[in-house]
Amino acid sequence: MTAARLPRLPLGLGLAGLLPFLALAGSAWLAPLAWQLVAIPAFLTYSAVILSFLGGVQWGVAMSLEPDDSAGFRRRLALSMAPSLIAWPALLLHPATGAWVLIAGFLVVRLHECGRTSRELLPTWYQSLRTLLTVVVVACHGLLIWRLAGG
Repeated sequence: MTAARLPRLPLGLGLAGLLPFLALAGSAWLAPLAWQLVAIPAFLTYSAVILSFLGGVQWGVAMSLEPDDSAGFRRRLALSMAPSLIAWPALLLHPATGAWVLIAGFLVVRLHECGRTSRELLPTWYQSLRTLLTVVVVACHGLLIWRLAGG
């Protein structure tokens, strides 16, 4: 399977997962003020959930694709906890700061996924899909930060 050929189900699910990011970032700009006050924390909460989910993906990779007595297994399992440990405290910060922390979390996960070991273990289509999703997620966070800055 080539990078250009993404399986339909993961692509559809990945794109569906972007809908709350897009809708809530748009609502932070376009909705009546009362809805904006709901959209912003909802965006950040959804973002934290998705970032934590990405840690769960790494836990699953460790359990299914790494020998359980290897350094790679121990390292990937420990690193799989990092997204949750980034996401949850981000929710306790000022919304703009929290959004920056979440961006950092998504980028750290993506950098880990681009590493040699992950490239060897994960399918090419997953790499392509995660790049697309990360770009859109980071852009949505940027729009939210801009809005919070008074944009």
